[in-house]
Amino acid sequence: MAYWSLLLSAFISATLFPSSSEVVLSTLIVTGEYSLWLLWLSATVGNVLGSCVNYVLGTQVTRFADRKWFPVSPKALHKAQQQFNRYGVYSLLFAWLPVVGDPLTLIGGVFRVRFTLFLVLVTIGKGLRYAVVIAMALGLEALLA
Repeated sequence: MAYWSLLLSAFISATLFPSSSEVVLSTLIVTGEYSLWLLWLSATVGNVLGSCVNYVLGTQVTRFADRKWFPVSPKALHKAQQQFNRYGVYSLLFAWLPVVGDPLTLIGGVFRVRFTLFLVLVTIGKGLRYAVVIAMALGLEALLA
């Protein structure tokens, strides 16, 4: 059940809703009752799946760009595309960053990044992030012991 809870927390964290899967992951690590490999896998898979939801939303969002209620102006959308083009598709490696990471995955969909490339880049970045969180939690656990 803990692995599913972590996966769900990581999924929610990767969408545009705020959440903190790192806290859930760290708490599960400190208990010492769970496989680190399965914790890492659950967090990474959940977070990547959430990013895939953002990607799909991004592929559909421009259908509404001509609507009055659409929250992004054509000028802002054009500026976002210029920025994305400037830093390249490899900026998706930073999809794990707070604040900018979730919008990056949405923008990946808006600008139609090839999905397999999107998936590889986002998985690498998010997998590395959770590996660092695990290492930090183990370090904290050692300090508290």
